[in-house]
Amino acid sequence: MRMSARWKLLLAGATALLALGGCRLPPHGAAPPPALQPPGVAPHLGTPYEVVAADSLLTILVYRGGALASVGHNHVIASHDLRGTLYVTPDPMRSSFELHVPVATLTVDEEALRAQQASADFPPDVPESAKEGTRRNMLGEALLDAAESPEILLQAVRLEQSAAPDPRTVMVRLQSTVRGQQRIFAVPVSYQIGEGAVMVSGTFPLRQSDLGLTPFSAMLGALQVQDEMRISLRIVARAAARNGALIRHPPNPASAGRAT
Repeated sequence: MRMSARWKLLLAGATALLALGGCRLPPHGAAPPPALQPPGVAPHLGTPYEVVAADSLLTILVYRGGALASVGHNHVIASHDLRGTLYVTPDPMRSSFELHVPVATLTVDEEALRAQQASADFPPDVPESAKEGTRRNMLGEALLDAAESPEILLQAVRLEQSAAPDPRTVMVRLQSTVRGQQRIFAVPVSYQIGEGAVMVSGTFPLRQSDLGLTPFSAMLGALQVQDEMRISLRIVARAAARNGALIRHPPNPASAGRAT
């Protein structure tokens, strides 16, 4: 009996050390790490074009779900602070990019952006408490964990020809890094290459689980955020002048789709 009591004491001590030590368990709802390491990203070749944050925009439509969905809201998440570089080659399929999305500056339900949604799913006048709660959950440890992971990184793996009739539409296979987790997925985008500038745009569905995230859920799933989101992306990037300033004239539509 003495030996049994001793082992119980040792087991209790080991459990306490695991709880307080470096083997910190992931927060509830956090997605597991990817099973496989993704392949390397594409090399940066060609002419660099710097993303102009003031002219670029990322919007994310997220939708309520669950049995109590009617008491929640759909939300418009946005970033006006995209950063990074597009690298354009004479063969557009060999182009690449690296984009950074700071998560601390993501906005929730800007009035102007909600008004642009041509859908009754996004009525105006979302209560400030709902916006603040959504932003708190989004940046919290269970989702984006802004304190430990201040940005989302998007890098090109390769560009592929699209089945779309427009030759300026391509499938971009990219690698995302969110909360240190890397995932690879493909999205369609269209591009225009003009004199001193590149414009990239696209609208497509994307699941939170594609990024390695577990959608927010409360009350045993009665109130939740749907996995699938709707992404709209507009990127404007301009070549740097010799003096380091950015060239400010827009792309020439006549030369759209032609590499420079």
